[in-house]
Amino acid sequence: MANIDYNYFISPHASRRRPALTRELTKRAYAVKDTISLAEGMPNEVTFPFEKMQILLKDGSSITLQGQQLHAALQYIPTQGYPPLVKTLKEFMQKVHQPPNWQDRELLVTNGSQDGISKTIELCIQEGDPVLVQDPLYAGAEIVLKPFKAELIPVEHDQHGMSAQQLMNVLEDRKAKYTEEGGGCKMPKLLYINPTGSNPAGTTMPAERRKEIYNICCKYNILILEDDAYCFMHFLDENPPSFLSLDTEGRVVRLDSLSKVLSSGLRMAWITGPKQIIANIELHIQSSCLHSSTLSQVITENLFQVWGHDKFMEHLSFIRKYYKARRDLTIDAMERHLKGLCEWNVPTGGMFVWIKVKGVSDVYDMLMSRGLKKGITFVPGHAFMADPTKACNYIRASYSKVPPKQIEKAMKLLAELIREEHLLLLFWNSSRDVIEQSFFGFFYGLELNQPFEQFGPKFWFQYLPRVDFEEWAAHNLTIFPNKAANSRHDAFDIDPSTG
Repeated sequence: MANIDYNYFISPHASRRRPALTRELTKRAYAVKDTISLAEGMPNEVTFPFEKMQILLKDGSSITLQGQQLHAALQYIPTQGYPPLVKTLKEFMQKVHQPPNWQDRELLVTNGSQDGISKTIELCIQEGDPVLVQDPLYAGAEIVLKPFKAELIPVEHDQHGMSAQQLMNVLEDRKAKYTEEGGGCKMPKLLYINPTGSNPAGTTMPAERRKEIYNICCKYNILILEDDAYCFMHFLDENPPSFLSLDTEGRVVRLDSLSKVLSSGLRMAWITGPKQIIANIELHIQSSCLHSSTLSQVITENLFQVWGHDKFMEHLSFIRKYYKARRDLTIDAMERHLKGLCEWNVPTGGMFVWIKVKGVSDVYDMLMSRGLKKGITFVPGHAFMADPTKACNYIRASYSKVPPKQIEKAMKLLAELIREEHLLLLFWNSSRDVIEQSFFGFFYGLELNQPFEQFGPKFWFQYLPRVDFEEWAAHNLTIFPNKAANSRHDAFDIDPSTG
């Protein structure tokens, strides 16, 4: 591995953490069994009310916890994780990813991959630091970065994920500014990326592009935070190589998760990375939650032992086929109802379709107000933007849980909603003078006689859904300014006393 100074990536506040002696003793208690210990601050297992736990699996096999194994499942464990599971996960990582220089890496169990994202980011950045992120960005990463007032540097994506050329352009521009300003413009030291079945775009990065991005990060001394929660849910014929499998220098911190393939409630995930980085994250876990759920880890370890590697890989194959079929149903419904109204790329992994709405500059009110009234919910693209305050015409649709028949209905309703939005915008752009005159008396009565532009479309649109647009178009719009105030209220079905 390259001679990397990991202190460069570790923030000052993280570098001040020190191991707790009691946690070190817990680790030793698992390693050494022939000592009389009066050191452990653990409750006695005989006081626990649980006698036996049994889990039946869908294939007919079962997991039974009782006796000493149940005691272990209900007790404190080393911060790194339940030792038998840590051993199993290390073997799994070596089989699946074959990372170079494995002896220089370590693995740590976390409370879901979101916990790993949070702790890795907290380890690496200080307030105001620049961070490279893919655009669109997983919302869970944005909420971690926000309290640090991080400068998010978005890197555009296409149907294959983050653009390597765009990443190079961004870094070259940044380096030029850094040189011109004498270091006043910081260079980023962290790249956050979803390479497989990305959330929300559903893109899976080809092997060649992963290599290009890895080489760029080597050139600019950037640590790669590879959040690969959907790596087991791609729809390709072959498994794409992970950044970890390409990591000859030791600059990849990889997050893996079983939330999407075993259970999201188990909160089972792990981080793999350079030993110094993992050791520092372990210190953070010591000071926050001590360790991830022991019961979840023991259940997972027993599942691996009952199934073995081959049966687990068969289960992953089933997962991919299941979600691919749901993706296909969704895309078919979109082709029938949204063609001409929207644009999209067919997802190559994950649980989401990233939809661009044509003819609408901002979808927020359309979805959050009129969409909810219509009985459909989608996530506005704003949630996945580096700057969520800007206008966005993208929608994230999830096909993971909705019943197949409702997928068809949802896309039909979305098409209706978009057409209505187009009509609203047409109505707004072509009839502003009429709207102003028609509503003038009503708003004057509410002492809201400010300039028309002060309100803007969002304010006026709260009243427009009550208008029968076909009737409006069929009549001479100029009649409304000549009507009395009460008549205007009647025409728009507005009660003057309530607004």
